[in-house]
Amino acid sequence: LKKHGVNPVTGKKLSIKELIPLKFNKDDQGNFRCPVTFKTFTPNSHIVTIRQTGNVYALEAVQELNLKAGHLKDLLTDEPFQRKDIITLQDPNNLEKFNMEQFHHVKLDLKTKSEIEAEKKAMQDPKFYIRRMNNETRETLERLEKEYVPPERMQEIPEETADELNAAHYSQGRVAAGFTSTAMDPVTHQKAAVLDAESVRYSRVTKNGYVRIVSNYGVINLELYCKQAPRACENFITHCKNGYYNNTRFHRVIRNFMASILCSLETLISLVYSMQGGDPTGTGKGGESIWGKPFKDEIIHSLSHDQRGVLSMANRGSDTNQSQL
Repeated sequence: LKKHGVNPVTGKKLSIKELIPLKFNKDDQGNFRCPVTFKTFTPNSHIVTIRQTGNVYALEAVQELNLKAGHLKDLLTDEPFQRKDIITLQDPNNLEKFNMEQFHHVKLDLKTKSEIEAEKKAMQDPKFYIRRMNNETRETLERLEKEYVPPERMQEIPEETADELNAAHYSQGRVAAGFTSTAMDPVTHQKAAVLDAESVRYSRVTKNGYVRIVSNYGVINLELYCKQAPRACENFITHCKNGYYNNTRFHRVIRNFMASILCSLETLISLVYSMQGGDPTGTGKGGESIWGKPFKDEIIHSLSHDQRGVLSMANRGSDTNQSQL
């Protein structure tokens, strides 16, 4: 005001005589509050003052006891005022009005704007709120600022919702865990566990699959036990559909070979010739599953590789199934 003679917010002319001294009421802890409702002011409070007296109230008190009652007198001093004399100091519903960057003196003074940005940045530092500290504390904070590495945030996995298709017949077990372990949050209602999509999909498979292999020595018709070995059958059928096996060779033909059981079952000595194929490289070392990685064995003891015409997965050991058969 002394330098420019204008309102620093609106830019309109203003004199010191026009300023209104505000009178705040405090509670025993020193917090500002409304002297009528005794509610403590917060950043979400709608706060007003009366021009004639400068007394500060919650808008709720002025509306109920002055405006609705038609009693336009200050609630503390009983001094009369008009509706236009009610001045808003804080309105949580009109934040743009209190945006400092839109103030007149900030727009015209770039240096002031940079100072505001610097202050905002400084307020992010916990040391901004510490008025006094000894040398040991200062050195510790400086060292922490240089060496501290914030922990990586764990990616939040969205919780799956059980529905009529993927709901298991058993619960998640969180109620029991919450009551028996102090490390778990208390849970008072049971929720059905959620089955993975693969289990739900495979549980709906009820029929066998059929594939015809056309070779330069003739045609081989295959029946696939999709219900008993769904992963192996899905892998084989998908490779057949997308042409993965086209123009591949049976790279190995061995008599009395320790043939692999379908889906890595028990191994038996076959007294007939065993053929191994399904490797696009033709070396016996290549090939991959449709998932890009080996998949687990499916052990069905009622199915054995113990006679002619049985199709089995070929692998290097337990849970190493890829594309070879």
